[in-house]
This record gives sequence, C-alpha cells and structure tokens, in this order.
Amino acid sequence: MQENKEKEKKDVSLIGLIVKFLVNAVILVIASFLVPGFRVAGFGTAILAAIAISLLDYIIGLVFKLDASPFGRGIVGFLISAAIIYLTQFIVAGVAVTAWGAILAALVIGILDMIVPTDVFSQMS
Repeated sequence: MQENKEKEKKDVSLIGLIVKFLVNAVILVIASFLVPGFRVAGFGTAILAAIAISLLDYIIGLVFKLDASPFGRGIVGFLISAAIIYLTQFIVAGVAVTAWGAILAALVIGILDMIVPTDVFSQMS
C-alpha cells in the first residue's frame, strides 16, 4: 500500500514537472509575441528555453541562495531573472534577446506567472 502511494506521488510529480515546463513554454511564446527584443523560434525552442531557465534558476539559487523569480526578491530577483533570460540565448539556439528585451520579458513573464499557476501540479501529493 505504501509503495503504491509513493509510486503515485512520483507519477504526479513527474506529470507536474512536465506540465510546468509546458505552461512555462506557453508563457515564453506569449512573451515572445508581446515583448520587442525577445524572440523564441517556436514551441520546441520554448520548451528547451523553459528547461534552461529552470536549470539556471536552480543553479543560482544553490550558489547565491537567492530566489531568481521576477518578484521573488524584489529588484534583485527581477534583475537576476532578466539576466537568466538574457543568458538563455547563449544556451538555446532559436532564442534571441536584447538587454532591454530581457528586462521587459522578465516583467511580462513575472506578470503572466502570477496569473497562470505553474506549480499547481508539482505540489500535488
């Protein structure tokens, strides 16, 4: 019985993670349409960019003990988020970002992230 619950929890968290990346990819595509200086080539590229952004956010969180979400730590979190978005273009082919585009994208993505819950599925237990 306990093993079955643990397996279900792993399945739900894996599904939640996949859903989170898909939702984040949709948010990146929307931001690409709204923000000048921020372009994502397509949905597949947006999924790769969402993964890269998540990995960079995780690494920065481990190294500097900071929440890099746009509204996680005020202006510091916002600027770190913009820097992560800017760095993503060097990791994922098909992403093009200017400095101003990264700042505007961090703002738009932060607002969209507040509206669209991306962590609902990953917190299910």
